Amino acid sequence: MSRKPDIAILGGTGDLGSGLAYQLAKAGYKVTIGSRSAAKASRAAQALLEDAPGTGIQAAENRDAAAGAEVVIMTVPFASHARTIDSVRDSVQGKIFVDATVPLVPPKVMRVQLPPGGSVAKAAQQSLGEDVRVVSAFHNIAAAHLRGDDLHDIACDVLVCGNDPEARQVVIGLAQDIGLTAWHAGAIDNSAVPEALTSILIFLNKKYGLEGAGIRITGAGNSS
Repeated sequence: MSRKPDIAILGGTGDLGSGLAYQLAKAGYKVTIGSRSAAKASRAAQALLEDAPGTGIQAAENRDAAAGAEVVIMTVPFASHARTIDSVRDSVQGKIFVDATVPLVPPKVMRVQLPPGGSVAKAAQQSLGEDVRVVSAFHNIAAAHLRGDDLHDIACDVLVCGNDPEARQVVIGLAQDIGLTAWHAGAIDNSAVPEALTSILIFLNKKYGLEGAGIRITGAGNSS
């Protein structure tokens, strides 16, 4: 995409979704906060606009938010994943669908509990069909970091998985535009790794008293 695509963030009222909305809006993207409740989405958008005045943040119910966007990012809790997919399936056909959902199953969120099919994002691809280019990303970024003003200092890279390399590159561009380093990490099956890593990072935070543990890819080269 030569211009900045319009973005919808489903579940955008939560910490991760609102943090991504804040950063993307500051980077010049038109962002629509989505929620099951249009009123809840509107309240979240207004709160973000207080912190990022003059940006293109709007609000809508999830289905309408997805219908009006070119790139759809889903940041809902795992318990809401299948229901949200069902509600927006028709609205996301032909689009890039970024799944940031992590399979956390309370109360044991520090234990890796991948779904039977192998990963949440793989299940999304199977459910939405081949006309939707599902990409997984943003699993391992602590949501609190996303409300900061400079993400270049965050010690966490973004692993981007998906079956379509061009769609992955679009998502890498989004990450780079908000100051993060992102990497092509292979097919959608590989999303099992960043999804599982989140539980490990939560464990590390608690065990060692860390604040938003992350991962870095070391070695020569770059993320593009």
